[in-house]
Amino acid sequence: MAAPILKGVRELMRLVDLALVPRRHRHKKKWAATEPKFPASQLALQNFDMTYSVQFGDLWPSIRVSLLSEQKYGALVNNFAASDHVSAKLEQLNAKDFVNEAISHWDPEAESDHSVAPSTACSPNLRCFTFARGDVSRFPPARLGSLGVLDYYLMDAASLLPVLALGLHPGDTVLDLCAAPGGKTLALLQTLCCRNLAANDLSTSRTGRLRKVLQSYVPQGIRERNQIRVTSWDGRKWGELEGDTYDRVLVDVPCTTDRHSLHEEENNIFQRSRKKERQMLPMLQLQLLAAGLLATKPGGHVVYSTCSLSHLQNEYVVQGTIELLANQYSIKVQVEDLSHFRKLFMDTFCFFQSCQVGELVLPNLIANFGPMYFCKMRRLT
Repeated sequence: MAAPILKGVRELMRLVDLALVPRRHRHKKKWAATEPKFPASQLALQNFDMTYSVQFGDLWPSIRVSLLSEQKYGALVNNFAASDHVSAKLEQLNAKDFVNEAISHWDPEAESDHSVAPSTACSPNLRCFTFARGDVSRFPPARLGSLGVLDYYLMDAASLLPVLALGLHPGDTVLDLCAAPGGKTLALLQTLCCRNLAANDLSTSRTGRLRKVLQSYVPQGIRERNQIRVTSWDGRKWGELEGDTYDRVLVDVPCTTDRHSLHEEENNIFQRSRKKERQMLPMLQLQLLAAGLLATKPGGHVVYSTCSLSHLQNEYVVQGTIELLANQYSIKVQVEDLSHFRKLFMDTFCFFQSCQVGELVLPNLIANFGPMYFCKMRRLT
């Protein structure tokens, strides 16, 4: 008699225990499948709140608000159009050429610790108009000019800083290792210094966008002189393909694109399906920078840039790459001082004062450009 009773008690306890357990815990797969999914932009903001609040401390609330607010743009004058007419038209909008205005106001006596004048340290012939701090006016869309190309290119004005820092000279051979969608490639051409320009991007769809930019802004005659070469190769292998070849190399790597990740769901790297890709970004960035340095001639210069605030993608990548080249290739690389850049353009951009290596433009409500990190290096051997 005791055995059936004991069996019945056990069965009753099992049923009671099951009744007390929430249904979702007994059907984990089904519960996970119906779990509410956060949009990628919200996941990005959660990630930034955790990491950047530690990295930037009291600065983060201001940066956060600026990232979530409307971005400011600059108008890069197309030197292949009627550029003087375009500049006059932009001046009528009360916009100013921040590049040449900064250079014209440079006081060499006040900066005696820097022997290089900005006119020689910066890539030449670049004109980019911006509205004054606090002015949230917007530029009208560019139009076709009398020469059959668009008058100006709208871009985050901070994106011009890596090209300016590269310091091109007439006759340089130049590599843009991660060129698409094409804004910095176009800026490189605007310097009128490129004897040959190789513009590469692994994605064929992105190089398609790059070709469209070139067609819209560069006359066919210049494109057909074989001055511009567009490729879709794996940039990590460029050191093997064309080692010790280029005078100047721009390595504008794929990154978390912080501002884009907060505003756009499409192609957002914070999508759950792209978690592993995001985690591997610093390794990819290091490989690309190493390839860019290997493709540079000894004595040549490389600028590394991202549109991320993350020091894991910025300073750490630069320092790690320099160590890698020293240990594995016995190649010495020197980081160039760009503090004069910070002083030169401080009226237009807000720079992070505690950047250990390179320079970082912080988004700010009165000057809402960036983020943009850039670091200039010279290959010594």
